[in-house]
Amino acid sequence: MDELHHECGIAAIYHLESSTTSPLAPAAGQEHVSRLMPRMLLDLQNRGQLAAGFTTYHPHRDQIIDTYKQVGTVIEAFRLNHQAKYSSIMNEYFGRAAIGHVRYATCGADDRSYAQPFERHHGCRWKWFSFAFNGQLANFNELRSQLMQLSDYHLARNTDTEIIMHYLSYELRGDEQPDLVDVFRSLSEKFDGAYNIVFLNAKGDMVVLRDPMGIRPLCFAQDGPLFAAASESVPLLNLGFKNIRSLEPGEMIIIQKGRLRRERFAPRRRTAHCFFEWIYFANVASTLDDRSVYLSRAALGQELAIQERQLGKVPLDPDTVVVPVPDTGKAAADAMAYELGVRSVEGLMRNRYIGRTFIEGANRADRARLKYTPLAEVLQNKRVLLIEDTIVRSTTLKSLLRELRERGGAAEVHVRIACPPIIAPCFYGIDMSTVKELFAPRFMKGKVPTEDELDAMARELGADSLYYLPVEAVARCIGLEANRLCQACVTGEYPTPTGERLYQLALRNRHRADNGRTYEHPATTEPSPTA
Repeated sequence: MDELHHECGIAAIYHLESSTTSPLAPAAGQEHVSRLMPRMLLDLQNRGQLAAGFTTYHPHRDQIIDTYKQVGTVIEAFRLNHQAKYSSIMNEYFGRAAIGHVRYATCGADDRSYAQPFERHHGCRWKWFSFAFNGQLANFNELRSQLMQLSDYHLARNTDTEIIMHYLSYELRGDEQPDLVDVFRSLSEKFDGAYNIVFLNAKGDMVVLRDPMGIRPLCFAQDGPLFAAASESVPLLNLGFKNIRSLEPGEMIIIQKGRLRRERFAPRRRTAHCFFEWIYFANVASTLDDRSVYLSRAALGQELAIQERQLGKVPLDPDTVVVPVPDTGKAAADAMAYELGVRSVEGLMRNRYIGRTFIEGANRADRARLKYTPLAEVLQNKRVLLIEDTIVRSTTLKSLLRELRERGGAAEVHVRIACPPIIAPCFYGIDMSTVKELFAPRFMKGKVPTEDELDAMARELGADSLYYLPVEAVARCIGLEANRLCQACVTGEYPTPTGERLYQLALRNRHRADNGRTYEHPATTEPSPTA
């Protein structure tokens, strides 16, 4: 709701050479499975809308691997609304394997050079590679400094994507091709943070890997000779795959010489799955680490209902309606209303046809009017329990509450958040990197808001009341133990050493006069979140 953005999505597909073609392959056959990549990326569009691209592989082209990427949504980048141009792209970049990426970034130019995949040309086929990644390296600046100490290294962009490219290139140096498990094992000993990677080289070797803590999700499936992987399960489900699984943290899938195998490249350790994937980022139809996103959000709504009955502040009669902020708040709102025995109504209609550029060009206060239309027919003179998934910066929500009263005619608006207060930045791939940009820390002295602090927040928002779910409800609703989740943004407790150092630095920087993000200050060791 507060225009919270994720750091990208990745996908991979490979049709192993076979006498039989998978029924899931496109009509053009196994040499053209690259045609499936735009479909996969469309299903990952929720994870990034700034750019999209893919690298394809075919051994009988001059450009054995070749990369196409453009700024814009998947439809814009691949010209899906222009059949002739789309067909031309697919014909030029045909291949039996492909990796793909959708991008969102909090810094770095919105131009093609920052789009992924990143391709590194080389005369040696195993040194000629392309890769894409999802996440954020928390120790970006430290890695960058180490690179710059090497002889004649130059970085063209201030991104962790380029850092990964250079570290990969360095690991692939020498006269003999190294074992790819060893390559990524070595990188895992240097990287701190979230980094799911898809990799493809000009020998046709593919790697799909998930970072050792499993901060970001990664799913895979196989149908005979056809293999695919993606940041979420929905792209695989919509291609027709049946047995979709999550890759284990610290594991990689390698395709080499026509064979596929799973390998562990990093020792088992405590996982730190980002809880935001279930409550906000992922497609509601996805299943991540064997946990349904929809059922998790519905469970959050049930918890809200239990809390609402305990509060006893809002009469549960026909004049009270539950209204979700579309779209991520709907599952929680419906479940809450059902448990409370009141109506869940779509009192806010989202305009899905406003272009991304038009929305991004508006200031945050105007976005509510651009994106949402309150329905006076169902809101007039009603007490509204407004269900939101989270509050990050609050500007958009504040504007929306005003719209509910002025245009919708709501008598009262009570905000209920299906998430604990966001009190700390994320250094693993979500675009909130400073304390002072967050709403809740302006009012809270501790990690749990008091009644007085909640009242002050409600007044600031223009709400009649405001309540959050407690931290302990999150793990309960997802169905994973709290110690298997990353909840740093709601607890201030980080799963990696660099994350903890950056948080302490962010706390010190919260009263700085400038508006720069924590990682922009030269005295920091902050990452640049540009996955």
